[in-house]
Amino acid sequence: MTIKTRLAGGVASAALALGAAAPAMAEGELNLLTWEGYADPSFIAPFEEATGCTVSATYVGSNDDFAPRLAAGGGVFDLVSPSSDSTAPLITAGFVDPIDTSRLDRWDELYERFRTSEGINSDGQVYGVPYAWGAIAFMYKPDAFETPPRSLDALMDPALEGKVALWDDKSAIYVAARMNGDMDIYNLSDEQIAAAQETLGEMRSNVRKYWSSAGELVDLFASGEVVLSNTWAGYQSALLAEQGIEVVEFIPEENAEGWMDSWMVVSGTPNEDCAYQFLNMAISEAGQCGVASVNGYSVANPVAARECMTPEQFEALHQDDPAYLDSLLLWENLGPRLGAYTNAWNAVKSQ
Repeated sequence: MTIKTRLAGGVASAALALGAAAPAMAEGELNLLTWEGYADPSFIAPFEEATGCTVSATYVGSNDDFAPRLAAGGGVFDLVSPSSDSTAPLITAGFVDPIDTSRLDRWDELYERFRTSEGINSDGQVYGVPYAWGAIAFMYKPDAFETPPRSLDALMDPALEGKVALWDDKSAIYVAARMNGDMDIYNLSDEQIAAAQETLGEMRSNVRKYWSSAGELVDLFASGEVVLSNTWAGYQSALLAEQGIEVVEFIPEENAEGWMDSWMVVSGTPNEDCAYQFLNMAISEAGQCGVASVNGYSVANPVAARECMTPEQFEALHQDDPAYLDSLLLWENLGPRLGAYTNAWNAVKSQ
């Protein structure tokens, strides 16, 4: 039984609660620039009915997509949901506005580590509302391996020529750096970045595809083209399970990155009232069990999660396990080094 199935009851209850406690009708249109699953009808439709705010979504495949889309201007988007290593350029460029946390009924319930993250705090102001978190784990098809992979070294196995996939994202530099023994992955020197780029180049013959969406990776595994890849832990594996395809997730010996996504309000949005209604929904039971159900991710509000999950589900998603979160290499803002990482990754893809 998948997380999506197990949480269905919780999402339904949360949706009913949203309708029962509906705020005053705001009426407006919200355009989201976000990840797959973050605007799923299972929790968006009740929100629209309760508030009068209609929601449409454009999906990204990488954190590198947010800044260019906002830089294009035109007032297209109202809310965005980047990860914590990619928020600084949006804040610095003035693409997003500070959050008025007094307008968020359940702000204080969010994990303190996320509320105080440097990824959403700048110059004494808050710029993001933590939503979901998880690991960038790896997954494999067990019938393709006599011995289950445990190390990132498996990515270089000659027997896997053309059978590996990697996420089309600068985080591939983080993976290669760990393969090289450079564990301070968010503070790499120019030499270490160059070494990571070289490692990725050496791996190129094994890589069938740099995937850019959840569905693309699912299709690669379903067709048998790929047997090993990094993955948004809990999501693509659940989608494959629904097709009866067995995959196994694992945290490599070289550890895994952790991520946290936050909702940010685009500067100058004409739909601010709807935006704040959405933010309140996102960190309530409706939004928290909504994303947990659809994506299989852990969530930022453990109080809401405890209300709409069974104890078993709460534990499975590590909501009561700060040691698990602490064990991950949680993404950090790269600051002025962002360009070096991004340029190295683009150079790898152009080979």
